[in-house]
Amino acid sequence: MSMITLQVNGDDRTCEPNLTMIELLEYLGLNPRLVAVEYNGEILHRQLWGNTLIQNSDRLEIVTIVGGG
Repeated sequence: MSMITLQVNGDDRTCEPNLTMIELLEYLGLNPRLVAVEYNGEILHRQLWGNTLIQNSDRLEIVTIVGGG
């Protein structure tokens, strides 16, 4: 199977094609409930993650939400 290349937080990463955003986050070892995602320069609303397919050359910025006091 051919892999695709994308940029995650400034680093080149490879993954399988046709992953949804949720599947990609899980593939990267992240909990989708605890992150915010900028997708190709735009904030991607959580309700769209299940329908958004990752494409070759996509650019993602993923921020982990950390609670504290």
